[in-house]
Amino acid sequence: MPLTSADYSAIWLTLKLASLTTVILLLIGTPVALWLSRTRSWLRGPVGAVVALPLVLPPTVIGFYLLLALGPNGWIGQLTQALGLGTLTFSFAGLVVGSVIYSMPFVVQPLQNAFSAIGSRPLEVAATLRAGPWDTFFSVILPLARPGFITAAILGFAHTVGEFGVVLMIGGNIPDKTRVVSVQIYDHVEALEYAQAHWLAAAMLVFSFVVLLALYTRRRTRTAWS
Repeated sequence: MPLTSADYSAIWLTLKLASLTTVILLLIGTPVALWLSRTRSWLRGPVGAVVALPLVLPPTVIGFYLLLALGPNGWIGQLTQALGLGTLTFSFAGLVVGSVIYSMPFVVQPLQNAFSAIGSRPLEVAATLRAGPWDTFFSVILPLARPGFITAAILGFAHTVGEFGVVLMIGGNIPDKTRVVSVQIYDHVEALEYAQAHWLAAAMLVFSFVVLLALYTRRRTRTAWS
């Protein structure tokens, strides 16, 4: 049974959400990961724990508290309403906010590991050459941490594609607006449309396998060359 227009719409919305979330996470996660890899502040532990919370908390818990915060009575919801933006619940923007928070550790932790692996020696050499912070980052840190950026981008994108609980709690199930692939599969199952659910679920399975295969193959290749 071929995919329906609703299925294609859910696929497009999912890819759009995952792409935008990945870009935002790389922009936000890079300074956070760099700080976590270099600082000796006592805040390193609490900040690292907050970043890693989505790894251990059920998605529905995160979605529930985000629903309260983004809703009309929440502090974020009141702020967005005061700015004339309305509330972010049951909107694509709300999905982006939830996805950024939920996928944060999958981007920050690979970047943090990559930055830590660089060590201090290259940065000290850059300092002796009078390189500024931005020059050091783009000329030294970014090239050396490139594998970490690739891993972070792939994991962040793939994890966002597979989200269900968080996006359902925040965005609901609005066609062409918040209904992503995982929610579309759930709808097909509820309607006993197992053939349609199979097509989308199989696509998700193949996608996940290809992502993991690419990551493990790349790591094995790097190990062989090192």
